[in-house]
Amino acid sequence: MHGPHDHPEKHGQQQAQGHARAHSARMIEDFRRRFLVSLVITFPVLALSPLIQDFLGMPPVIGARADLRALFVLSSVIYFYGGAPFVRGLVNELKDRQPAMMTLIGLAITVAYVYSTAVVFGLPGMVFYWELATLIDVMLLGHWLEMRSVTRASGALEELVKLMPIRAGRVRKDGGIEDVPVEDLREGDLVLVKPGEKVPIDGVVVEGRTTVDESMITGESRPAEKNEGDDVIGGVINGESAVTIKVTRTGENTYLSQVIDMVRRAQESKSRAQVLSDRAAFWLTIISLSVGGITLLTWLVLGREFVFALARMVTVMVITCPHALGLAVPLVVAVSTTLAARNGLLINDRSAFERAGDIDAIVFDKTGTLTHGRFAVVNVVPETGWSADDVLRTAASLESRSEHPIARAIVEMAVEKQLEISAPKDFSIIPGQGAKAEVEDNQVLAVSPGYLAENGLEPGPKLQDALSAEGRTTVYLLMDGQVAGAVELADTVRPESREAIHRLRRMGLKIMMLTGDAEAVARMVARDLELDEYFAEILPHQKEQQIRDIQGQGFRVAMVGDGVNDAPALVAADLGIAIGAGTDVAVESGDIVLVRSDPRDVYGILALARASYSKMIQNLFWATGYNVIAIPLAAGVLAPWGFVLPPAVGALVMSVSTIIVALNAQLLWRVKIQLPEAAM
Repeated sequence: MHGPHDHPEKHGQQQAQGHARAHSARMIEDFRRRFLVSLVITFPVLALSPLIQDFLGMPPVIGARADLRALFVLSSVIYFYGGAPFVRGLVNELKDRQPAMMTLIGLAITVAYVYSTAVVFGLPGMVFYWELATLIDVMLLGHWLEMRSVTRASGALEELVKLMPIRAGRVRKDGGIEDVPVEDLREGDLVLVKPGEKVPIDGVVVEGRTTVDESMITGESRPAEKNEGDDVIGGVINGESAVTIKVTRTGENTYLSQVIDMVRRAQESKSRAQVLSDRAAFWLTIISLSVGGITLLTWLVLGREFVFALARMVTVMVITCPHALGLAVPLVVAVSTTLAARNGLLINDRSAFERAGDIDAIVFDKTGTLTHGRFAVVNVVPETGWSADDVLRTAASLESRSEHPIARAIVEMAVEKQLEISAPKDFSIIPGQGAKAEVEDNQVLAVSPGYLAENGLEPGPKLQDALSAEGRTTVYLLMDGQVAGAVELADTVRPESREAIHRLRRMGLKIMMLTGDAEAVARMVARDLELDEYFAEILPHQKEQQIRDIQGQGFRVAMVGDGVNDAPALVAADLGIAIGAGTDVAVESGDIVLVRSDPRDVYGILALARASYSKMIQNLFWATGYNVIAIPLAAGVLAPWGFVLPPAVGALVMSVSTIIVALNAQLLWRVKIQLPEAAM
């Protein structure tokens, strides 16, 4: 048994997560406070500025020199308080030799403040304080809105953290209930979960029957029924009945902990688009500093006053600030990973997720992916003198004592049709060929076609005509030595598979199937689903080579399998999708892990990947493209015609571009990655 503090690393991670969330909240509040304080002080700064007074025809408020000194005091407060985050950022970026956004902003406001202060204390020229104040106001507002947007994007991940309860009702040996912290629970403990409560930890139902709401974890909107022996996930909401569960996993091994860790790793990992964004941001910073310096020198050479030239330089540096570029990819990453996790689509590898947009062929494993992975009765054919229900009822009575998958399927169909099943007598197995017993005073056998051939028995013409379908398993029913009918079984295609294939084909993908089953079985499924191609009788160790052969034809391939015997093929594919992982999310072979065994989720993850990549490209284009127009305007190319872009307006343009990038990323929340329940 473990003690209550056997997971110090996990406890430390949870503490770190809590500190990170608290720090983020403090940062947002800090920028809001700095913005409001600076905004209030900006009004007297505007009233005291000589340029504003001249423009409005106002006399000095308290005298020309006194106005300048008051301007110095107020602007100093704005610079040292409102501008502090940017100045600190400037210092840190220069220390790291990575000049970027904060370098440009910090340099711009510092140059404006130092020059204006020098003018107040004797240097010939004009003060630059009102531009400084409005520039800092706009930058603080932009950062505040940006941080709120980032928090919104990561909010779904925090919702996952909040799902886990902190207390649980543990069942004592005497049958009583004790309220304990969840971290004190150990494997094997019994926990009582009342109606409406959250399941505190992963476990298995040992007493009771209920439904649970798993929508926040798997994305499944319908309540899931849970009977004795069924697994339940910590964090889901119990429905109408109290149940007792036995704890099966604790700490970092729980489903929710694995999901949170996987999502966080995906968000923190560098993607192709992020590397491109970082490189572009670096070069944009270099361009900004260079163009800013050239702008200053050019206007001075052309004979314009230093204040004008300085304003143009500051505007160039501000408007080319790669702020939006720095957000273009991370915001999309935050939204896409959390949106996927909320719908049971878990991203293991961000680079592979981005490659999903380039996939042009998708290969499905058959059993358990496109099909149910178990036998089901698809046809009952009686001989003359018998009814289909009689054949099924008699076969089910015989098979009710067998544990064979075929026997279970026959019994399940009889129960579903509410047929009366009799208890067989003297039941015995015919090795490799079927079973026999006495049912209602008749000697009954359920046997394979091979048994009939060996014993010189032949089905009548009616059966021979009706049993011509390929890819099915046939069980013949013999009554007192005569063939009475037959039951056909097959691994049936999931209804949702048809919808998934239809949607994927509309995306322009080539759809294929790999299976170890016989050619006839594979052909039946491929024909039913109208697949482009199929490969039958492929052994597990041959699947990897088959994927490579398909890639050799020029296709970028996604492989969809169960993540166990399909592991080599999943790794070999350009995108490996492990489907139906259930509560075992640690499927290392899959780039994407789909919690449910629902092939429609394959469409969902590909649709999200394409939408995410599209948003990244849109954001990168906007974050860099607007500079083509903005930089010449900031430098003053239209100044001879009377149009000059003030630094504050440049900051506003830059902030608007940042907000546009943030809002565009938020549109990902509208991507429909869940499909209707009914098959098409």
